[in-house]
Amino acid sequence: MSKAEGPVMQVLEAYKAAVHEKDVDAFMHLYTEDVRVFDAWDTWSYEGTAAWRKMIEQWFAAHNTERLRASMDAVQATAGPTLAVVSAIVTYTGVSAEGEELRAVHNRLSWALRPEGGAWKIFHEHTSAPIGFNDLKAILQRDKAT
Repeated sequence: MSKAEGPVMQVLEAYKAAVHEKDVDAFMHLYTEDVRVFDAWDTWSYEGTAAWRKMIEQWFAAHNTERLRASMDAVQATAGPTLAVVSAIVTYTGVSAEGEELRAVHNRLSWALRPEGGAWKIFHEHTSAPIGFNDLKAILQRDKAT
């Protein structure tokens, strides 16, 4: 493990905490100003933090009566002194005020990070879901065997 992998893994933990708290500022602090995001939902790409922030605000607001939980599986990270790459399977779960899981979707997640201002920041994010051959629909539930 390189010296950078520990701080990079801290970004994953900070991401999960920001999603859980629906803290837009904490979430956006994880990204560089020039971030490019290829999101799995609705828009082809988001260029820069202003565009990405608007989407995150809408996402969090759409779940105003519930908590969100992001959990990561199959995390792989490679880091050098000036660049890190992370991939994972992320599960986003809506949770009621009573703690009941309401729904969940799985996405594939890839990040490219670089050190900036004393911290590792995401400068590229790519999320996706496989598309079924027969029906051309996104597969949002992961078979745990894969």
